[in-house]
Amino acid sequence: MSRSARRITAAVLASGALVAAAALPAVADGRDHGRGHHAPRPTVVLGKIQYDSPGRDNGSNRSLNGEWVTVTNTGRHTVNLRGWTLSDESHRTYKFDLRLPGRSSVRVHTGVGRDTRHDVYQDRRSYVWDNSDTATLRDAHGHKVDSTSWGHRHHGPRR
Repeated sequence: MSRSARRITAAVLASGALVAAAALPAVADGRDHGRGHHAPRPTVVLGKIQYDSPGRDNGSNRSLNGEWVTVTNTGRHTVNLRGWTLSDESHRTYKFDLRLPGRSSVRVHTGVGRDTRHDVYQDRRSYVWDNSDTATLRDAHGHKVDSTSWGHRHHGPRR
């Protein structure tokens, strides 16, 4: 191989190494780029829970909406919650149909209302969350993502 052919080959190999090094951070950013890697999932957790509606429990829609569960996406990326569920110990279940942006929360109210980016409604006519209960969040495949328990049977909040 001639001297100039070796120089050209060395230059091509060196530039290929630079391109590969420059591409590495895009591949190693923790997201699956279609290469079959198992990327860490964004963290969706249960936040504050208002299980005892403030005031008299008179069964009014206002009172029903006074009990709620907060679901928070602590990650940077939007999570598609379509098919995810939130349920209590009695298996009363709410099924999500929304996308939750990164670093944001949504409150799941018990009563009837108009869904927004920050509040969704189960459209129930009776209370869900008892004074001693467990809220369980599951993904679209039925895998438990998070749960929180409270009340005398559970000796305070427990995850």
